[in-house]
Amino acid sequence: MLKLLVPVDGSENSDRVIEHLIRDHTLGEATELHLLNVQIPVDSGHARMFFSSADVEAYHREEGLQALKSARQKLDAAGMTYTWHVAVGHIADTIVGFAHEHACDRIVMGTHGRSALTHLLLGSVASEVSRSARVPVMLVK
Repeated sequence: MLKLLVPVDGSENSDRVIEHLIRDHTLGEATELHLLNVQIPVDSGHARMFFSSADVEAYHREEGLQALKSARQKLDAAGMTYTWHVAVGHIADTIVGFAHEHACDRIVMGTHGRSALTHLLLGSVASEVSRSARVPVMLVK
């Protein structure tokens, strides 16, 4: 069984990755699909003065679930099974670490993410994941 990690950020590009996987699912290879949203940590000392750790954790979870919503709806409609995860950390490092820890065979991700800054940097997260991952990385444009 092929184990795929699909980082999802709620962008149109993430949706294209999911649509690509749904189309390819008809090829018949059994897959174990893991959706991962990575939230950037709230490191500000000022924020931590006013919000508890539980509040920050709830915020990350809520934002992660919102980012995963479209991908989950598309996969549910296609009848595909998957597992979803929300993590907090440096985005590229967290993706690569998750793939390693969960023995994923491949990472399938978009070339660009949600932010305008990412577009200006020509897909810096995708580039960083491609350079540092120990497994093949498939980029979907």
